[in-house]
Amino acid sequence: MGNVLSIHVSAERGIIKTDVAEVKVLEGWGLEGDAHGGDWDRQVSVFPIEAMARVPEEKRAEVSADGYTENFTISGLLLEDFPAGCVLKLGEAEIEILYIGKEVFKEKGRPYIVSREGRFGRVLRGGSVRIGDFVEVIFLPET
Repeated sequence: MGNVLSIHVSAERGIIKTDVAEVKVLEGWGLEGDAHGGDWDRQVSVFPIEAMARVPEEKRAEVSADGYTENFTISGLLLEDFPAGCVLKLGEAEIEILYIGKEVFKEKGRPYIVSREGRFGRVLRGGSVRIGDFVEVIFLPET
């Protein structure tokens, strides 16, 4: 079981997200007030802080100093424990993870690692999520 370390939203795409202590997650939409919400398959982004270990040494300072681009930063889950197809419960919300990474990798700042190891998906069940809430895998696809 893991925890929510931080939560981030932005009203516009392509800008650094603002930290919030709590957010309402809307079923079939995404985070209230976040520009990535909508009727599509990347409504929510989840970044496991454990992925920072995969950042090359020469990029670590740059990645660590850049602002947040993901909605949720979590800790406590091994990367291999929540593949595409799993369902995560964050606080009251349930998120189906559909993708790991993006089609095109980013080379600068925090997007460097989020574009490679971020989890992206859609909201199956809405509800409140707060910093410190538990994160757990509630469904794993058959392999």
